[in-house]
Amino acid sequence: MQLYAPNWTHVTEFVMVGFAGVHETRLFFFTLFLTMYLFTLLENLAIIMVVILDHRLRRPMYFFLTHLSCLEIGYTSVTVPKMLTGFIGGEGGKNISYVGCLSQLFIFTFLGATECFLLAAMAYDRYVAICMPLRYGALVSWGTCIRLAGACWLVGFLTPMLPIYLMSQLTFCGSNVIDHFFCDASPLLALSCSDVTLKETTDFLVSLAVLLASSVVIAVSYSNIVWTLLHIRSAAERRKAFSTCTAHLTVVSLFYGTLFFMYVRTKVASSINFNKVVSVFYSIVTPMLNPLIYSLRNKEVKGALRRAISLKSWKGQ
Repeated sequence: MQLYAPNWTHVTEFVMVGFAGVHETRLFFFTLFLTMYLFTLLENLAIIMVVILDHRLRRPMYFFLTHLSCLEIGYTSVTVPKMLTGFIGGEGGKNISYVGCLSQLFIFTFLGATECFLLAAMAYDRYVAICMPLRYGALVSWGTCIRLAGACWLVGFLTPMLPIYLMSQLTFCGSNVIDHFFCDASPLLALSCSDVTLKETTDFLVSLAVLLASSVVIAVSYSNIVWTLLHIRSAAERRKAFSTCTAHLTVVSLFYGTLFFMYVRTKVASSINFNKVVSVFYSIVTPMLNPLIYSLRNKEVKGALRRAISLKSWKGQ
């Protein structure tokens, strides 16, 4: 149900407050976030190039890793550049059109949902590799990998369709100030002068469905992995088998921990400043840490990076 008043002005543009409390140190935060963003791009592009160029990494696990790196690049690029303009672009740098705001929310949700499903596909890959190694080639063929990755992107793309449609049906009037550094659903709903009950419930159910569906796959996969490892007599073999999962498990813990906290809730109003901190963590910090986790905890990736650096140094001499 929408409520109208004759003196309301309908919003066609939003102003993102961002980090209004750091005005005096905005150059410091601009430099900090710019450095983190460029580092994230460099790390993820390096992983993509190494997997493509090194034939030793042409395996399903690293095929999925390149998709994860692509997602991380998109995930940060949809929010950070606009946030950076807000630090140094004056008042105009904080403005975003109504269509631009909904587009940013759509892409951000699409990439976030896709990452959930991709992490689940990666967990399935580890489950088959450890629990059914003799059938690994048949169950996780290149055709299967392509279909799994395609399904992750497709379902991720479909995920925000209904929530964004319902958001577009809301009326925004009066204040157009978003107390956030990007167009997230919760601060947008706080500005609406319509009844947001249906939209809020839909967001909760869609978020819950995505998180539960993907996390169940991950939980079942790792339960079977642990069960299989417990039946391996050699401690060295157990460590070797589990070492292939530690990077993925760490990434899953970081990503799902923050998402469960942020999106599986129904209240529009909560601690805005705390939400911003958590949003920075999962939209900027996590994409920066993930390549480091995979490169530091994976001997094959570390070896490929060393070989690539050594080859570049040798060619430069």
